[in-house]
Amino acid sequence: MSFNLTALLRENIRNLVPYSSARDEFKGEASVFLDANENAFGSPLPHDYNRYPDPLQHQVKHKLSSIKGVPAENMFLGNGSDEAIDILYRAFCTPKIDNVILVPPTYGMYEVSANINDVEVRKVNLTADYQLDLDGIAEALDTHTKLIFVCSPNNPTGNSINPLDIETLLVNFKGIVVVDEAYINYSKQKSFTYSLPEFPNLVVLQTLSKAWGLAALRLGLAFASKEIIEVFNKIKPPYNINQATQDLVLEALNNYEVVNEWIRETIKERETLVSQLDALQQVEKITPSDANFILVKLQDPRSLYDFLVDKGIIVRDRSKVALCDGCLRITVGTKLENERLINEIQEFYK
Repeated sequence: MSFNLTALLRENIRNLVPYSSARDEFKGEASVFLDANENAFGSPLPHDYNRYPDPLQHQVKHKLSSIKGVPAENMFLGNGSDEAIDILYRAFCTPKIDNVILVPPTYGMYEVSANINDVEVRKVNLTADYQLDLDGIAEALDTHTKLIFVCSPNNPTGNSINPLDIETLLVNFKGIVVVDEAYINYSKQKSFTYSLPEFPNLVVLQTLSKAWGLAALRLGLAFASKEIIEVFNKIKPPYNINQATQDLVLEALNNYEVVNEWIRETIKERETLVSQLDALQQVEKITPSDANFILVKLQDPRSLYDFLVDKGIIVRDRSKVALCDGCLRITVGTKLENERLINEIQEFYK
């Protein structure tokens, strides 16, 4: 099916003249900057933050490109993945006219962002084994469907979505397929970033908040065709990633060996945690996970949740989420944290 990006865009976005900042208009080297109304005397901090940051974060993107294997021109950096999600709605979905398809249970921000942008949400639940219902999605589609969001590995279930099913959507859907890979570092599944040259309607989301341990810095990544990235850059605020974040991320990206060791340790602890929970007769089901958390169906989940809170241990009650009845979502912690969790769960069920 042919893909027409221009036809998908909202008319006001097609015609939008983006804001041109001082740093957009001058990109060379200089010793005196008197163009952006900055404080010329510096900032009251050890590091000078009186100058506006690079609006397109070239240094960070160059470093990420060498790690991710994706050209910088195919990359957008946002204030968390949530900024990229919001931009997708603003770029492609006309309020009260267009719609998007979500596949619950899934990441809740897709629906929140749709509601903020006044865009209809059509829900097609995953199957019993948490895979795409392709027939149900096909029935839900119409000429005003602009986006389909697929989280893989999925939150809150932890499993990866069959990549062949995602490819089926990419081939047959004329809109944008968004594959959210926030947890891809913990999975053996191949990233869909490698499929970008093949599918012009693909957007891949990733983050530095999980495996990279930079949740407090709020840096999300979107990978797509050069043309879609140009749309992102057209809409975003001029300086959406502050200089402190850019500096700290550049420093962190030099420590990939530490991050890889954390990933290996997390996967090891995940398997240990699954084994220990599986030994409890009150545990009814553990969904196989490719993430840094597990979804566990067990007896009396709300009482267990409250018991753990009283013990100073916080997990996530997902028992009211579609297809997650009776389930808690448990993040994999350190060895000591996981041991303490298991001991308290055993104590509760006694």
